[in-house]
Amino acid sequence: MELENIRNIAKKAGIPEENLEPYGRYKAKIDVSFLKDEKPGKVILVTAITPTKAGEGKTTTSIGLADGFAKIGQKAMLCLREPALGPVFGIKGGATGGGKSTVEPSEDINLHFTGDMHALTSSINLISAVIDNHIFQGNELHIDPDRVVWRRALDMNDRALREITVGQGNKNGIERKDGFVITVASEMMAILCLAKDENDFHRMLSRITVAYDYDGKPVTVADLRVTHAVMKLMKEALKPNLVQTAEGNPAIIHGGPFANIAHGCNSLIALEASRRLAPITVTEAGFGADLGAEKFLDILCPYGDFAPSMVVMVASARALKSHGGVPFADLEKENVEALKKGLENLGVHLENIGKYGLPCVVAINRFPSDTKAELEAIASYCQERGVPLSLSEGFLKGGEGMKDLASKCLEVMKTKEAHFHPIVEKSMSLKQKIETIAREIYRADGVSYGEKAEEQLKKLAEDGYGDCYICMAKTPQSLSDNPKLVGVPKNFVIGVREVALSSGAGFVVPLTGDIMRMPGLPKVPAAVKMEDKPW
Repeated sequence: MELENIRNIAKKAGIPEENLEPYGRYKAKIDVSFLKDEKPGKVILVTAITPTKAGEGKTTTSIGLADGFAKIGQKAMLCLREPALGPVFGIKGGATGGGKSTVEPSEDINLHFTGDMHALTSSINLISAVIDNHIFQGNELHIDPDRVVWRRALDMNDRALREITVGQGNKNGIERKDGFVITVASEMMAILCLAKDENDFHRMLSRITVAYDYDGKPVTVADLRVTHAVMKLMKEALKPNLVQTAEGNPAIIHGGPFANIAHGCNSLIALEASRRLAPITVTEAGFGADLGAEKFLDILCPYGDFAPSMVVMVASARALKSHGGVPFADLEKENVEALKKGLENLGVHLENIGKYGLPCVVAINRFPSDTKAELEAIASYCQERGVPLSLSEGFLKGGEGMKDLASKCLEVMKTKEAHFHPIVEKSMSLKQKIETIAREIYRADGVSYGEKAEEQLKKLAEDGYGDCYICMAKTPQSLSDNPKLVGVPKNFVIGVREVALSSGAGFVVPLTGDIMRMPGLPKVPAAVKMEDKPW
């Protein structure tokens, strides 16, 4: 594969030379200031059924769809999140697509890229260092060391850092309990992806609550007088990154919050730039539609004051059989009955998208083991529900294998009008918002709150945070908060054990089940599996 010089990609995208900041030959930062007066284009949101080990191929489908549009002569822009090193070296591996539908240079994008993750990690840890130094140097703000809520960060899965003690030993500060979150789960990543511009980022940064004083009053980043230092670190990271697909089409990649413990969407700055560079933007939200898509529609769209035109729901016959109870080792064997049972999971996600007033197309990521009977069962299911279906073959054929999906998306946008509306209203109480998501999206019977969560919700309401958005932290492996319950779980209650405030981002994070903001590595990490491959 021979990549094009990033300057040529910028010309294709309509980005002037003076607004391009190359990082070598194949990637660049974009100064988006020239796009303010451009009319915004339409947005296609790519999401998926509940993820399985079998693979759904959401990113591969997104990339292939953008290339498919190019194949049928329709200008479109791809807009994705940046990969995090945790998954790259953990279970998932890279996040730049697969086969003939990739974004390039894929290894650079998966690793250090243009340094955005390093800037974020440094900014987060600068705030932590200033907090502990402030306490050590006299504590003018009367910070209660036991009520520091800002955590250090690392862009790596490391369970040993979830709970630590800092300040041990003489002259090393005040000893207190602390811990790390993975960078992409930090509030700093959230505000990078929700801010509309540099000034908006500064405003959100200033109001982040990092601790509470001895009287229970919040202490913010602005109180620490460190906002300008952080802005220096984040100046370049706030600019979107331009790369290309394997077929030489422009792609913008920027920001990367996880969708199970954060809001799972690329930056609003990148999305708005993409909408003004092309009449169609293809973007995706992390994990299944119960997580990334819900947060895209209930958080990002209201924040950005825009609405998508349609949704692409990605699934595979293998994943549907997995939801039907077939063990991973047997997924290549035909099993129409299990697939039909697994289609219930697809059905719930389609119904949920309908609740937002959005038209949808189902994209089946095709595998060589898929049989005619299995594909016919999926087609029949979609036909009964009046949902267009396309076989997605971007992995094997690139854009050529995605022309049908691209054409169907164009047809849907021409013939089906979107009537978008979030299902969560800001006027609801915090509990009403949580329970609306749990009942309407997860199909739970209700929500149970631990004693700590009850106290936290009460305090948040008293402190004036009742109008915050809700960003649920939940396992991506199930519609419930139990990762073992696949398909469509029934007769379950969502358990909220505690609630975290992200005052800068303007949302509250209920932590459900055993979800952690610092993941651990598997028994055999992807990093170890790389040992036998060329470096």
